[in-house]
Amino acid sequence: MISYIIKRVLWAILVLLIVVFITYLIFFMLPSGDPAVRLAGKNPNPLLLAQIRAQFGLDHPWYVQYFLFLKHAFFGDQYGWPGLGLSFTSKVPLKNIIFERIAVTAQLAFGAAIVWLVIGLSVGILAALRPHTLGDRAAMGVAVLAIAMPVFVLGPLALYVFWFKLHWLPGTGYYALGRYGFSPWFGHWVLPWCVLALLYAAFYARLTRSNLMEAMTEDYVRTARAKGLSEKRVVLKHGLRAGLTPIVTVFGLDLALLLGGAIITESIFNLPGIGQLTVQAVGGQDLNAIAVITLVVATFVVVANLIVDILYAFLDPRVRY
Repeated sequence: MISYIIKRVLWAILVLLIVVFITYLIFFMLPSGDPAVRLAGKNPNPLLLAQIRAQFGLDHPWYVQYFLFLKHAFFGDQYGWPGLGLSFTSKVPLKNIIFERIAVTAQLAFGAAIVWLVIGLSVGILAALRPHTLGDRAAMGVAVLAIAMPVFVLGPLALYVFWFKLHWLPGTGYYALGRYGFSPWFGHWVLPWCVLALLYAAFYARLTRSNLMEAMTEDYVRTARAKGLSEKRVVLKHGLRAGLTPIVTVFGLDLALLLGGAIITESIFNLPGIGQLTVQAVGGQDLNAIAVITLVVATFVVVANLIVDILYAFLDPRVRY
């Protein structure tokens, strides 16, 4: 097991280094214009261009620029560790900006993940244990309807009903837990969590139902029943362990991508997360901010894959071989 984990960690590091190199090539080496000219604004003079190139390391050969970019991203710079460099538009260190935005997006992603796991797995398990009944058909019908409802439709609809008309829940905006307390913080997160989780909950309910129904027809499940084990133990110990392993993989990737920014949800509910920062960076042509956000998202995906691979090996020992 230890050798398997070491191999997966080394592979994750290699993938991340490749992503860093490709990201650097796309944003800094393709013929999209001199970044120094973009930073200098209108009517730049040669002295200003030289100062900008020296400040951002653009006066070095491309391979030196790449290693400086790599060093700043992973080992830090004069602004502390991790460095992440400066924003090309605001000229301020990206470290604090990225960490503050990630904290907001993490609250959205983890809260929504808890909601969709509780709802999706519960509905999927109950539907799988009572297939082709009225409850099963009703649950799957609602799941199909939820999957067909995009966030940009469901979000404004939820705000209109629960905030504007019924006044049951707060509306848009971000309330920090340490500043406003638990109740205002939780109240302002209920709608974003539920809106973002509905699509995933419907998908996970259908996925759980199909995987568990397939697992319950396997030979080892029939053998467990023949041994006299209770149905509860057969389902929990044998059926769920095999039926939920694909869901672990999907969950890791979904959570990693959400940590990279739920752009539509953050825009609808006015949440200052990493997705909103991405829109601002693209609009302002802040190449360094876009590159750093890309690396952050890639890091989340690579780390999530690593964790999923390890968990998968524990759930299904055959994976190690």
